[in-house]
Amino acid sequence: MSSTLFNHFKTTSAAAWKQKIQVDLKGADYNETLLWKTDEDIVVKPFYTKEDRKNSISTESKFKFNISQSIFIDDEKIANYIAVNALEKGANAIEFIANKKFDYELLLKKVDTKKTILYFRFHFLDAEFCKEISSHIDSENSFIQVDIINNLAQTGNWFTNLKADHLEFEKIVTNCKNSIGIDATLYQNAGATITQQLAYVLAHANEYLNHFGKDIAHKFHFNFAVGSNYFFEIAKIKAFRVLWKSLLKEYDSENKDAHIFVQPTLRNKTIYDYNVNMLRTTSECMSGILGGANTINNISYDSVFHKKNEFGERISRNQLLILQQESSLEEANTFANGSYYIESITNQLAEKALQIFKDIEKSSGFLKQLKEGTIQRKIDESANKELDKFNNKEIILLGTNKQPNKDDRMKNEIEIYPFVKIKPIKTLLSPVIKRRLAEAIETKKINAE
Repeated sequence: MSSTLFNHFKTTSAAAWKQKIQVDLKGADYNETLLWKTDEDIVVKPFYTKEDRKNSISTESKFKFNISQSIFIDDEKIANYIAVNALEKGANAIEFIANKKFDYELLLKKVDTKKTILYFRFHFLDAEFCKEISSHIDSENSFIQVDIINNLAQTGNWFTNLKADHLEFEKIVTNCKNSIGIDATLYQNAGATITQQLAYVLAHANEYLNHFGKDIAHKFHFNFAVGSNYFFEIAKIKAFRVLWKSLLKEYDSENKDAHIFVQPTLRNKTIYDYNVNMLRTTSECMSGILGGANTINNISYDSVFHKKNEFGERISRNQLLILQQESSLEEANTFANGSYYIESITNQLAEKALQIFKDIEKSSGFLKQLKEGTIQRKIDESANKELDKFNNKEIILLGTNKQPNKDDRMKNEIEIYPFVKIKPIKTLLSPVIKRRLAEAIETKKINAE
């Protein structure tokens, strides 16, 4: 379209728009009527102009996001079958999750390790095994997801102890490519605000940078959970890229763009009226795509209460294929660039998260605040505030706290325990607890069936 077309229209300032709105409000207060404040203390306005665009948030080039499927390794043959089938049906990335060592040659049989993006999330610490599997694959497309700080935060204990964990982790970082996987899903699923999530993952990563130095910056990758606040979740991913580059700049390190793995949150998923979960995950995956995540790993609509099954996994994978191939979102990481609204909240989220990060560093860092219980307390405060909104129906989960189906029966459908479990073991510190919003309502309904 010719730019001369716009020369026929007068430029309207933000002040003029606001004046017109105030006239149309007929005496109602503009601030009280049309402005609202988020849990991140960001004021959302009814309109945005280029005057709100402080800095241009841009991505260097378009790229095609990867479609991933998570597979838990219990039996290597079964896990291999599921992986090969997923790759044949449209996935190009696999996240393998393991609690113990496994036969990786059998697991990866018929899997093209040079073309397939592979993530290995290990809930155990074994440097020699990580070295073996990294050498076996020998690809820049493989990522070792071992995070000793996340394990401490989530369980309240080190794998062994502080010294042993750091020594073993140092061997992994030294001998394996892409071997520092920061798991930020814990903070979101526990109820942290977006600014808290951004600040905590940055401070979390900074603990490793302080320990290892800037030369290992290229080995980082990040795992985020994405919630239902659509535009803010787009901005969250973009804001983190800005923050990560800023942190590396302080270390005088090359500004390597963050590799980001995204999956939908579990916090808003429900047992009752569970098909609504498909709508939630679709929206959340879109936020991840438009935010510029490298890999999207969807979760199935019944993942909260059913064991993994072929139907649920096929649906979750096909959601991503539809978004990628039928909704023209194949290379959508730059689509939100230039949006005054998204760029404004991206900048505000980054600024507020940076302030929290600075406060953490002034208090001797993330690990110290974790050990003192400060991080846990702040997350609990945010989670309880969100839960109050849910209980007061300011946050709606359709089919659960609004328009529930009275005839819905789920007691006999539950295959895995869907509620928070607190293990009665001695811990070094209070763990960060992941908890869904609907748990109390669901527990009451199941007990009444």
